[in-house]
Parts: sequence; C-alpha cells; structure tokens
Amino acid sequence: MRVIAQRALSSTVLWTIVLSTLWFFHATGAVVIIGLITGFTLLEFYQLSAAAGDAPFGRFGALFGVLIVIAPWTQQRFGWPADPLLALAVVVCSVRILSERPPEQRVCALASTLFGLVYVALLLQYFVRVLVTPYPGTDLTVGGHLILCLWIVAVAKFSDVGGLLAGMAFGRHPMAPIVSPKKTWEGAVGGVVTSMLIGALVAWLGRGRVPSSLTPLHAALIAAPVGAVAIIADLIESMIKRRANRKDSGGVIPGIGGIFDMSDSLILTAPVAYFLLGFR
Repeated sequence: MRVIAQRALSSTVLWTIVLSTLWFFHATGAVVIIGLITGFTLLEFYQLSAAAGDAPFGRFGALFGVLIVIAPWTQQRFGWPADPLLALAVVVCSVRILSERPPEQRVCALASTLFGLVYVALLLQYFVRVLVTPYPGTDLTVGGHLILCLWIVAVAKFSDVGGLLAGMAFGRHPMAPIVSPKKTWEGAVGGVVTSMLIGALVAWLGRGRVPSSLTPLHAALIAAPVGAVAIIADLIESMIKRRANRKDSGGVIPGIGGIFDMSDSLILTAPVAYFLLGFR
C-alpha cells in the first residue's frame, strides 16, 4: 500500500507539472517536456544497455535523441531539415566505434545506440508530430492539438493504473510470468477498459476543441488498441530491465522508479495513436 500511495502522489505531482507547463507555455512547453522526457529516458535506457554489456554511446545518443524528437517542431519553426539526423547518427557512431570501442564490443555498441534512437526518440517524436501536423479537413487550434496529446498520454498511463488495480483485485492468470510475473490477463483487460473510459472522458471534456469526428464513442473504440499497446510497451521495458538484471530503470520518481519506468507505455502508443486519431 505504501508503494501505491507513493505512486499516486508522484503521478499527481507529475500531472500538475505537465498541466501547469502546458497552461503557461502551450505547444512550446509541450515540446520542451517531450524533449526532456526523451533525453532522460535515453540516458536510463543506455545505462541499462551498458549494464547488459553493450557499451553504447550514452550521452551522444541522448543528445541526438532530443534533436530527433523535436525535429518536426524545429522544421516547422525554423525550416531546419529533420531527415538527415538519424542518418548522421549512424555515420558518427560507425566512425566512433572504430577508435572508442574494442573489436568485441563494436557491433553491440552500434546496435544498442541506434536502437535507443529508433525505439525511444523516433517513436516519441510522434507526440511532436501531433502538435505540429495539420489535422486533415479541419483548422484545429493549438489547444486542440494539445488536448490530443493529452488524450494519448491519459489513455496510455491510465492503462497502467487500471491494469494495476484490476490485477490486484482480480488477477489470477499470469500474462507474461517470465518477463513480468505480476502482470495478469485480468489486469490487462482492466487496463484496456480503463483506457476506453478515460479516452471517452477526455474526448467529451475536449468537445468543441478536438475534431468533431472524435466523439466519446469513437475515442473509446480507438483507445482500446492504444491501451493494449501500452501494456506491450511496458513488457518491452521489462525485457530490457531483466536483461540488465535491474528491477527499475532508476530511482528518481518515488513509487514509480526512473523516467523510463514512467515513459515506457508512451513509446509504442505515440505512433499508434497518431494514425488512429486520423493524422497522416
């Protein structure tokens, strides 16, 4: 119960910080938050990779990850090209491994560094795309774009909350006993149902600001696969932590763990929600 209380308090504080930042700084504040989450997530991802023996370029990867995730915003705002960033990272890493890593670690160093950029930065970039991509057929306001971003975050994170509570109350059948022993199929169903309810609620609260096609019913239906993917994303992080023999990715957030433990469910959900919401 103490862990649940800590987790609830941490979640409340984090939501307060996020909502306050969006209230005062709007889309720019959202981009800054996404960039910070990406950078710190990558630092923890690379620490886990290093603990597993991969020897990635951690600080380099985190820096390039931030540049990649905010690239759609900088391209729209300043006209800076976004496409070369990942290719440039491949080139730089390929050169660095020849002089900075022993032969037996070179392939793992290159693979783990670039996997972090693709898995974390390139996928979280879809949050920024939601913010800056014109919505087809409508003149969606900045506030509407922000609500859609919040919709994705709420659907993903409440899948965690619903899964935890349903699993504690009804969990009987393990979902992935080797990877995450506490996860159950009952908890997964509870998480998806919670995501659907939250998706419908946010769409209803944002009516008039979000696209008219995003009715509460439609929002609930597309929240189901988003919530399911959030569970898979959590399992992927569990695999990464288990490979590094770590329980948490860090300890900066009481009751939750590290930044990666907080952002894990957002990584796969961002691109899935982007397309399900109707962006192209």
